[in-house]
Amino acid sequence: MTLAELIAQARTALDTAITARQQEQDALMALRSDDNLTEDAVTARVATRDAADAEVTRRQAALDGLEAEQVREDEVTALQARTVPAAHRAPAYDRVHRVGAEERTYRPDQDRRGAAFEGDVAAAFMGDYEAQGRLGQHMAEERVERGDQLDPRTGQRAAGTGAFAGLVVPQYLTDLYAPAAAARRPFADSCRPHDLPAQGMTVNISRITTSTSTALQTENAAVSETDIDDTLLPISVQTNAGQQTLSRQAIERGAGVEPVVLDDLFRRYATTLDSTLLNQATNGLTNVATTVAYTDATPTVAEAYPKIIEGLSGVEAALLDMATGDNIAVMHSRRWYWMQNAMAATWPMITQPGIVAQTLGANYATTYGSGVRGVLPNGTPVIVDNNIATTLGGGTEDEIYLVDRQECHLWEDPNAPMYIRAEQPKAASLGVLMVVYGYFAYTHARYAHARKIAGTGLIAPTFTGV
Repeated sequence: MTLAELIAQARTALDTAITARQQEQDALMALRSDDNLTEDAVTARVATRDAADAEVTRRQAALDGLEAEQVREDEVTALQARTVPAAHRAPAYDRVHRVGAEERTYRPDQDRRGAAFEGDVAAAFMGDYEAQGRLGQHMAEERVERGDQLDPRTGQRAAGTGAFAGLVVPQYLTDLYAPAAAARRPFADSCRPHDLPAQGMTVNISRITTSTSTALQTENAAVSETDIDDTLLPISVQTNAGQQTLSRQAIERGAGVEPVVLDDLFRRYATTLDSTLLNQATNGLTNVATTVAYTDATPTVAEAYPKIIEGLSGVEAALLDMATGDNIAVMHSRRWYWMQNAMAATWPMITQPGIVAQTLGANYATTYGSGVRGVLPNGTPVIVDNNIATTLGGGTEDEIYLVDRQECHLWEDPNAPMYIRAEQPKAASLGVLMVVYGYFAYTHARYAHARKIAGTGLIAPTFTGV
């Protein structure tokens, strides 16, 4: 790691420490406004605030030290450039071999619309070896600069296979257009992931449905015995696919057409997968979850929250010793913002780890689809997913799902979705068929644990502060 990278890391750590210290100060001020505060509570909070202060001081000292070291390094470098004797100066530039940064094969400053890249893609499929060489060099550059987005096992992009398996579109080509918005896969990304087996169209899980038994024995009487038995849980492997036919003119004469279409197909693929996990008949989360009814013509957040706690209680009661405690609440964005709009003069009787007692949870202010959006007052993480239907019940209701995320299983092919680029079927009309597809299987019913809050209390929200 370079000194510059260490300095950037130290600045981030300092910013985090300052934010934490401000939160502690805010919590202290809130406590002092409490009419029922005790001296011990204030002392404890002050100690916590002081510890945060000390952490800020420590982080600042570390940053100052690194920056001072960087200044000294710069001074030494400049001094060395002035004092190296002429007899020992490096040979002329053209007299030595050098290792340096080579320009990218496709550059936004030279080819803003990506015509060179698109032209090479088309030419490569026609057998142009020079174009294939440039694309190969481009892929080597992508592995260096965007390796975290490539499949570490194959070095290819995890989102495609075909005649040019895993061809990665230069990032600048897809940064400037406005794609059609998509709900994508927030819930699917929260499920417990598994690699889909290489063969077969069914995943089978054995579930113990009749357990053994024990009982208090009367002397000389028979010991309790119950034969253990299992039931097979078959899970179907499903296919998610979409296609688009492009004219050869659009591909060869257009700029960035193919990657834009591919990007949209990938976004639809993610949305369909996630929506299936939530809404599919019989096996979707909405259909396997046990309902906790919330019926109210004038719903409020304060009334809805106890229903969530009731649902979480049901999740744990169903799982017993198989509960991992890794519970999540999954809700539509309109429901999450509705919960944030509420104002209150009371707070929970029991404090929760990491939650200031005077607040009803916390909003992490992360963007849609980036993971946990915040936590509820009892610390349960919230996943916001707009694939949740908003036309349930009387026509305007949505639902809140409560699950142990370790019991929401999703099997996917590690390289899904795959990409097929076929020219022959449409050759007579100068068309190119693009197909995106993938296989997956899922279940939320290994244990019947899921709960959902549903009813008239979850009609389209009004933001009135209650």
